[in-house]
Amino acid sequence: MRRFMDKDFLLKTDTAQKIYHQYAEKMPVIDYHCHIDPREIYEDIRFDNITRLWLGADHYKWRLMRWAGIEERYITGDASDKEKFIKWAGALEGAIGNPLYHWCHLELQRYFDYNGILNTKTAETVWNLCNEKLKEDGFSVRNLITRSRVNLLCTTDDPADSLEWHRKLAQDQSFAVRVLPAWRPDKAFALGRTDYREYLLKLEDAAGMKISSFSALIAALCKRMDFFASMGCRVSDHGLSYVMYAPASEQEIERIFQDRLRGNMPAPKEEAQFISACLLKMGREYHKRNWVMQLHYGVKRDNNRRLFSAVGADAGVDCIDNYTPSAQLADFLNALDVTKQLPKTIVYSLNPIDNAAIGTVIGCFQDDSCIGKIQQGSAWWFNDHRSGMEEQMRSLAASGLLGSFIGMLTDSRSFLSYVRHEYFRRILCNLIGDLVENGEYPDDEEALGRIVEGICYHNAMTYFGFS
Repeated sequence: MRRFMDKDFLLKTDTAQKIYHQYAEKMPVIDYHCHIDPREIYEDIRFDNITRLWLGADHYKWRLMRWAGIEERYITGDASDKEKFIKWAGALEGAIGNPLYHWCHLELQRYFDYNGILNTKTAETVWNLCNEKLKEDGFSVRNLITRSRVNLLCTTDDPADSLEWHRKLAQDQSFAVRVLPAWRPDKAFALGRTDYREYLLKLEDAAGMKISSFSALIAALCKRMDFFASMGCRVSDHGLSYVMYAPASEQEIERIFQDRLRGNMPAPKEEAQFISACLLKMGREYHKRNWVMQLHYGVKRDNNRRLFSAVGADAGVDCIDNYTPSAQLADFLNALDVTKQLPKTIVYSLNPIDNAAIGTVIGCFQDDSCIGKIQQGSAWWFNDHRSGMEEQMRSLAASGLLGSFIGMLTDSRSFLSYVRHEYFRRILCNLIGDLVENGEYPDDEEALGRIVEGICYHNAMTYFGFS
């Protein structure tokens, strides 16, 4: 029997252990998609206790606690921080097979030097140990990032954002980690939101121009893209229900936009046409600027209206959506490619049954402009567990070029979530180790080291142009 989460955790073979410890383990981290608040980095905040650090905005944990039948006051309510932590420890005790169990214990090992088990019996001890550690200098936000060997991270930012904290971080020579903005224009496309016209006022103010037409909207977004680029942005991101392709004439898009300015809500078809038009315009701009376009889709959000009303967005009540038409994804990419304006693109579906379809679609649009121009993103959200990661990488390997893969990201708001990179790297090395020991790839240490180091770090550095 293997010891619980020892140094060879998840590494079942000699080859897996060798390539992890000699190559993957030592590589720095690039977190090219996260939801960290740059203000908290600039201010180098500290957390009063482990609950504030672990449970404050983690809807993964909230979801598990509700599953354990825990009252909401111990999750997002007015219970004390200690009470919330003890309830969390009780929920975690039953989470066998859940990645949260592994992530939490990796965080306790790597940051708090605690190699025991967190459960109801040990909760008081772990609470006291972690809170004492948090008083130390090494547990400020900047020190946590540095200790995690992070070289660069990209936040998620709205076009109307002033990027004030990014500017301050860029001017601060005392912090070596690069913190770059990433462009997330979802609100500018969200014609069906009840507050859409109010959002346009914010965008007008940021761009310094009136937005009275669709062409003016695109011009305002382009102005803001120029500003983001001046702040080091090289990555865009779009959160979609699915990648849609519903072409319409410029005149029709203008009519839809003007109708919304008059206060009328769009029909579903009109909304799809408008989003398609916006995505195509933005895609061409990304290509011109050599930005990477990320497409996250396959999610139905805020399903529990009672909890959404009480807690707000990101409450832990989202689910996989099974309407993810690969034909429209292919048509969208083709519409950009036919004019040679397809940017580097990363495709993520929350629905794991899309793995094979994504592999076949992105294989249609690779070219000699770079290695792996169109990427399938790492297993995302509900899929960033062992089987989800293995399935994504096996599918990618079977249909394409695993060696060009750009690897893991946190997609997190937590400053301890960098252990997810370690988790991914262990799973990656175990998968590769199985292929080698099964005689499916040569035991060529030089080639294996190059592949592993590329997926863990070098491929992303090159792909995004960070080096």
